[in-house]
Amino acid sequence: MSEQKITINGREYDLASLSDNAKAQLMSLRTVDAEIVRLQTRIAIFQTARNAYATALQAELENAGS
Repeated sequence: MSEQKITINGREYDLASLSDNAKAQLMSLRTVDAEIVRLQTRIAIFQTARNAYATALQAELENAGS
């Protein structure tokens, strides 16, 4: 069975050889990265909704001016 490896800044490390502190930092980094992806997805949803509201407002303003 091959050991799990991780590449950081172009260097490859065996996960088993990392200190407990390094493993904790890696776990925190992965958690934060996952949260960033989750938030970016939410931002994309909100931007889409904002665009729809802006389009609806523009249409309403154009109709009111007629």
